[in-house]
Amino acid sequence: MLLNAAYAAVAPSLELAGDELVRLPVAASVAEFASFFELPDFTRIVDPAVWATAATLAIVASLETLLAVEAGDKLDPAKHVTPTNRELKAQGVGNLVAGLLGGIPITQVVVRSAANVQAGGKTRLASGFHGLLLLASAAFFPGLLNRVPLSCLAVILIVTGYKLARVSLFREMLRAGHWQYVPFLVTVLGLVFTDMLTGIVMGMTVGIFNILMQNYRTDFVLEEREGQHFVLVLSEHVSFLNKASIVRGLREVPAGARITIDGRASAAIDPDVLEVLRDFQVRAGEDDIDVELLAIEGLDSLPPPVGH
Repeated sequence: MLLNAAYAAVAPSLELAGDELVRLPVAASVAEFASFFELPDFTRIVDPAVWATAATLAIVASLETLLAVEAGDKLDPAKHVTPTNRELKAQGVGNLVAGLLGGIPITQVVVRSAANVQAGGKTRLASGFHGLLLLASAAFFPGLLNRVPLSCLAVILIVTGYKLARVSLFREMLRAGHWQYVPFLVTVLGLVFTDMLTGIVMGMTVGIFNILMQNYRTDFVLEEREGQHFVLVLSEHVSFLNKASIVRGLREVPAGARITIDGRASAAIDPDVLEVLRDFQVRAGEDDIDVELLAIEGLDSLPPPVGH
């Protein structure tokens, strides 16, 4: 602010003004300040565009808050766990009140959370005092705030953002393996080059794909023991996604062998997989394969094989 004032005096061409500065409405009286708050136009309540905008804001704000909650919990030295349901309820009530007063939507912001952590804030009083300080600043000295260059605020965001996404964090994610790094990198690139909602959806899509791939790879263990005795141990949750890999594993069992299919560790086996096991049991007789089933329930409830 002092540097900009000096530019105004000695080098007007370098002075920042207008939209390059913070712009808050300045009230001459309490009544004028109160006039800044206004009710919505309820005649627009039936406008589909209003509902579409509201739904978009609700999704984006909720996702941003949940991400900020996770980041804030990680920044907290005491490692407290924020109750996310309570946080979303508070955000909903706050947005309802803000909308009725003519305000903009609110979310939890990781930059402010990081500032509170760095300042030693440990209770909800920190965020409450922050809100009161903002209200007092806008009410009592908006003219002074209107001298703050937006570039200064941008620098604060950049520095705080860098602390949250520092180079060492990328290195840590890279060392964690591509299952962790790829969704992380896709999310970052999506946030930078598109928008927040699109970036989060891109990251979640890649993350879900990774989960499906890992589940596809770790659905069972097939090992061969002495005397052509094979043991197939199913995982805790066997879904229809595992069907193809189990079929491929059972094909490796040679004629005349013995196989034990162990489902004792499985909490749930998809009917499609049970059908594969049932069909293999039927086919095993032709190949002289001795099949032993352990804790495989539900085969009797399946419809009979085609042709039987």
